[in-house]
Amino acid sequence: MLWQYEVLDTVPEELFDDLTELAARICEAPIALISLVDEKRQWFKSRVGTDLKETSRDVSFCAHAIQQEGLFIIPDASKDPRFANSPLVKSDPKIRFYAGAPLITPDGYALGTLCVIDTVPRELRADQKQALAILARHVVSQLELRRRSRELLDIRQQNERSRSELESLRSQLAEARRQLARRRTQKTRTNGELRRKARKALKKG
Repeated sequence: MLWQYEVLDTVPEELFDDLTELAARICEAPIALISLVDEKRQWFKSRVGTDLKETSRDVSFCAHAIQQEGLFIIPDASKDPRFANSPLVKSDPKIRFYAGAPLITPDGYALGTLCVIDTVPRELRADQKQALAILARHVVSQLELRRRSRELLDIRQQNERSRSELESLRSQLAEARRQLARRRTQKTRTNGELRRKARKALKKG
């Protein structure tokens, strides 16, 4: 499903960066990410507070978050047996707190998360949880808009190619008709000349 959005490994985009920045500020978190999860990795479309561009899926918090219907929150990753030995916990960025809101498409597929991360154990307030979920929906809306814009562009380009091919076929058909008309004219002239020669031969005979 993710491949349909043609977003992996694309350049940063201001709309997504604004939503990530807003999530970080509202949740008072030093790190915020728009993380997209494929079969082998999680890739960050937008990031605040880290230079990481991607990680393998097997150490990804977001790979767990996309399996949840609501927010996936880890108050202290160092005490959670699922993550305590993760290199993302033991070394940079030394994750302790994680909260991820799944990015759910209109068809019900989870593409990744909008997540916030901190280096100290903590929780989110109720209003922060609500805001994170709302922002995640806005991320999905932008991804949908981006996909539909690409689809419309592809349709327009396809229509242009079809019109160009149709014009080419029309030109070829017109040329074929002109050639056929010339051949008919030439054939008529040739037949007329042959008839004249035949009449002359009969008179002489």
